[in-house]
Amino acid sequence: MDNTNIITITDLTRIFKNKTGWFSPTEEVTALNNVSLKIKRGTIFGLLGQNGAGKSTTIKILTTLLLPTSGNVLIDDLDVTKDYKEIRKKINFIFGGEQGVYKRLTPLDNLIYFGNLYKVNTHTLKKRIPELLNQVDLYDVKDRLVENFSKGMIERLQIAKGLINSPSILFMDEPTIGLDALSVRKIHGLIKNLNDHGTTIVLTTHYLKEVEELCSSVAIINKGNLVAKGTPDEIIEKYATKGNDLESAYISIIKGDS
Repeated sequence: MDNTNIITITDLTRIFKNKTGWFSPTEEVTALNNVSLKIKRGTIFGLLGQNGAGKSTTIKILTTLLLPTSGNVLIDDLDVTKDYKEIRKKINFIFGGEQGVYKRLTPLDNLIYFGNLYKVNTHTLKKRIPELLNQVDLYDVKDRLVENFSKGMIERLQIAKGLINSPSILFMDEPTIGLDALSVRKIHGLIKNLNDHGTTIVLTTHYLKEVEELCSSVAIINKGNLVAKGTPDEIIEKYATKGNDLESAYISIIKGDS
């Protein structure tokens, strides 16, 4: 495994300004507070936290959808505030659930559309799309409308869509939410296979068993602050109080018992 950092976050702060009423003063909400973090190339990295903890804000900044208020973020040595066009060529992202693909199109048409959106040339697309459909086990249904697919099939199509530009970093936001056990197993297999072939994966999830199974490194954010980081085993050893698992450690950290 390459031991270099593919993502470096330094003193990252993001403040939102909300107006609470017509005559009320503007309220400042700190979504991220001075967060510093490094993610190694070729790893599966888990980003954990409760709803509203700052995970989504972090992912939006890493995927160039949101600018930092202060601090620095480098993606493969490129600055998110200056080099976002180049960064977007190197990354892709997948949101869990059924959003993100067009249900009235076929898998084939979806991948052609998103390939063109990422400006992948036609010759490359003709080769890559069948490979991706085979990889996610959807080739035999490539001409069926997505609206007739199960949640698991749609999630696998989202993975194919997320790989259309051959990203070196894939961001996955709760990729197994609402899926049955068999579909989860298939998605986990795809994630491991992608990582085995060199793709760095940044994963957000509420399923802590999923993190234990997949992730080599973990960071936990609480109320905008980075409160723990390390391997799952390191976090379990340091923080677990009532059980020898990541769930026990996570609860201890969030409750402030550690």
